[in-house]
Amino acid sequence: MRNRRGAVELELRNHLTDLRLIGLGVVRVDGKEVPLEQVVLMSDEGPVWRGERLSRECPVAFEQRRTLCLRAEIPPLGEGEHRVEVELECGLHGPVSLHVTEAIEEGHPEPDSRIPRSPEDDYTEDIVRCRRDYAEAWTGARLEHVASHSFDAGHARNSCEHFTGVAQVPLGIAGPLTILGENAHGAYLIPLATTEGAMVASYNRGIKVLNEAGGAVCTVLDDAMQRSPVFVFESAKAGREFTTWVRTNQAAIAEQAESTSRVATLQDIEAYQVSRMVFLRFNFTTGDAAGQNMVGKAVFAALLWIREQYPAIRASFLDGNISTDKKSSQLNILRTRGKRVVAEVVIGKELLLSRMRTHVRQLVQVQRITTEGSNLAGSHNNGSQSANALAALFIATGQDVGALAESAAGRLYMEETSDGDLYASITLPALVLATHGGGTGLPTQRECLEMMDCYGRGKVRRLAEIVAGVVLAGELSLACALSSTLGSEEWVASHEHLGRNR
Repeated sequence: MRNRRGAVELELRNHLTDLRLIGLGVVRVDGKEVPLEQVVLMSDEGPVWRGERLSRECPVAFEQRRTLCLRAEIPPLGEGEHRVEVELECGLHGPVSLHVTEAIEEGHPEPDSRIPRSPEDDYTEDIVRCRRDYAEAWTGARLEHVASHSFDAGHARNSCEHFTGVAQVPLGIAGPLTILGENAHGAYLIPLATTEGAMVASYNRGIKVLNEAGGAVCTVLDDAMQRSPVFVFESAKAGREFTTWVRTNQAAIAEQAESTSRVATLQDIEAYQVSRMVFLRFNFTTGDAAGQNMVGKAVFAALLWIREQYPAIRASFLDGNISTDKKSSQLNILRTRGKRVVAEVVIGKELLLSRMRTHVRQLVQVQRITTEGSNLAGSHNNGSQSANALAALFIATGQDVGALAESAAGRLYMEETSDGDLYASITLPALVLATHGGGTGLPTQRECLEMMDCYGRGKVRRLAEIVAGVVLAGELSLACALSSTLGSEEWVASHEHLGRNR
């Protein structure tokens, strides 16, 4: 018996014969009855059964020598011995009553106790170990692998609060991928952190055909990071007058905003009015940082100044949500958030047929059909798997993974050229990336960025071009598998071969 995850668990091992549980009778702990809706039976294989739902129609097989875990959702018990009574309804074998006395050997944190922390330095090895001990005592789990990190806990400062250990993700490499860009030019190895079997292989397949076609041509079109305050007025007319004032005073507003940073530069301010509310969308460039926090600080300074200068404002808030931070939106697709980057390629018809086993016309037709499907669904991406590459690269290189929501928006375009070859491109309009600051400085993430020569200042556009090329490789790989001469068999067969469906 043990305290675990805020409840009490007792292991039941069947030493009798094969049983068929059709119900729970009474469950008591130290003489106090536990309501059946607070009792759960769990097996090693994973299934969970609520006590009140067991019945002849929904029985549980309890074979000989099998162990079930009975979990009572009651406050954790103190150290020492405790009496447990359980009545099991076993169908043909009738009722079975268990009366056991078991000891809790270790104490348990109180349910309302706080996770350990140190106000002086919350990243020493001692306090990190203390948090792991707390988590193990609270949950009953053992955090052996979570504890096995290769860097000093201090590296996590400003990246993770209550640092307790690491979640290790398998890392594969794809490539080398040839990029023909304005900031990235040459062949790059691509680190991909993922738990999805067949994914790295899929990107390697797409990279191979991209390289044989000469490489991915990549172009950064725009760069902007937003914060969008909202202002409330007495009337719509008062809001319109404020919009005019903002346009007239944009230079002064920019001066206030830019005073908070050596890097943030205000490009322009968009205004959108609804009723008596005015939403302003501040667009900044933020150097090699992703910049969400940077522009938040800048806009807050501007907001305070605006309120001093314009007393007619009834209320204001730092963000009215049209920046759609950590959310995908059509506005970001049209206006850019982060980097707007395009990767494109022309693949000869013979190469496409020999390497990808599909014809240009067939691939273009499938892409047009699936675009109709994505439009019908209201999707912000008409491709197949942009988020796969982005998530794997974000985790590997220390990006803000929450920004995947907007970064995964994309437009895949394919057409047959006048020579009968394939033109394909992917446009990523809201790619939020950094090569400096945030999680990019963590030791393993820095190594992955260095693998692509993308760590530090002056390299974020290089990373954007490489990422776009990787995304294009994945779109080509999966689109060709879907439209291959074997129908969609390659798609299913590859996952079967590499174990994803097992």
